[in-house]
Amino acid sequence: MIGNSRRGRMLAIAAASALALSVISACSTDDGGSSSTPSDGGSSAAAEKVTITLQTFGGGKNFGFKEAVDKWNAEHTDIQIKYDNLTDQFEQTYWPQMIQWLQSGAGAGDVVGIEEGGMGLAKAHPEWWADLGEFGLNNHQANFPAWKWENGVTVDGKLFALGTDVGGMSLCYRKDLFEKAGLPSDREEVGKLWPTWDDFVKVGHQFQAKVKDTKFVDGTNTLYNVVLVQEAAKNGNVAYFDKDNKLIVDSNPAVKTAYDFAEKISKEGLTAKLRNFTDEWKTGMKKSQFATLGCPAWMLGVVSGDDAAGPEFAGKWDVAAVPGGGGNWGGSWLAVPKQSKHPKEAAQVLEYLTGKEGQVSVFNYSGNLPSNVQAQQDPAVQGAKNEYFNDAPVGDIFVKSAGALQPVFLGVKHAQVKNAVESVVSAIDDGSVPYAEGWKRLVDDAVKAAG
Repeated sequence: MIGNSRRGRMLAIAAASALALSVISACSTDDGGSSSTPSDGGSSAAAEKVTITLQTFGGGKNFGFKEAVDKWNAEHTDIQIKYDNLTDQFEQTYWPQMIQWLQSGAGAGDVVGIEEGGMGLAKAHPEWWADLGEFGLNNHQANFPAWKWENGVTVDGKLFALGTDVGGMSLCYRKDLFEKAGLPSDREEVGKLWPTWDDFVKVGHQFQAKVKDTKFVDGTNTLYNVVLVQEAAKNGNVAYFDKDNKLIVDSNPAVKTAYDFAEKISKEGLTAKLRNFTDEWKTGMKKSQFATLGCPAWMLGVVSGDDAAGPEFAGKWDVAAVPGGGGNWGGSWLAVPKQSKHPKEAAQVLEYLTGKEGQVSVFNYSGNLPSNVQAQQDPAVQGAKNEYFNDAPVGDIFVKSAGALQPVFLGVKHAQVKNAVESVVSAIDDGSVPYAEGWKRLVDDAVKAAG
């Protein structure tokens, strides 16, 4: 981590968040959405009105389910969805609390979201999950890329989760601020400015020489993650763990390369020193404190959300090619905890939200790129433009990259190690960890987090 006093504050915040989530969960079980008693695999009587509690995480428009849920609720009087987006912090708050609920058999919703960093642990605990094959969902295998499907299968071979989105990569930039700096602002021309990350740094200095009150990038963490997934593809598609679940933070060139780049942009004064997804980071968007950030498809919904840049910046942001090629950062799954009282109805909701109709609705609402290949092929997705991002052809940008995505292997303790590593990557930027001590601190904290 990043020092005892800071660790204490983080633990206090995590404890408070866990308490708040427990209260939310307790309230959500009152309407029959989830249960403190593990399910015997049956379903409720046909005449019973069932409320299915859907729990997710994420900032901005998060999973993008709002319109899809509203449509379902308008068309289904027998099964209603109660949608709770519990927090914007997956590693720090949502996943630790979800693990506690799953272990205790109480508190989890009927359908829950899991980010890619939690899937290694989720797969290793089939006792937590309902078998979706019992409800016929095995017949959807052809609708997902092989790696997305396989990640939703437990170690004992049972389907427990289906994919929502994938994280095809781009770079978001402030078109108006690029114009102010005298730089090209057309997305095609902007992409040509930075074929490599070294070129990106050079453009950053050109930008800051002309726009004195705005930093070029948000902070170290966002671009650290972009470079990490790009470099992982060059190093066996592994990041913090090898495929035997051995920690390789100190020996994987992908991690060191990404860390060195984060240190470089910090030392050269190109960052606004903001950690992604924090309140300060969201405020930084509203105050135009930075001009670029790495944008997997789902990030578009975060940026445009009311609690981030918000509607007043519509048309000022745009989307360009990311330096160094593509990459795949993020993506999630939905699963049904075994403790649900209504696994059959929960599986119906999960099937809808991960199916073509649900994922097209999500893409149109939030920009999250579907993992369902039927949804990817839908004209509404392939021809989509994002009005907020200056009518960027996001369908064309992201769908083209989807077929070439290379998934990175994520170990059982990936989420815990990722949180520890990113705390250090942020700390060298804000000065709480000296540059000279950063790499050693990162490795040491990763080892502790991995247990």
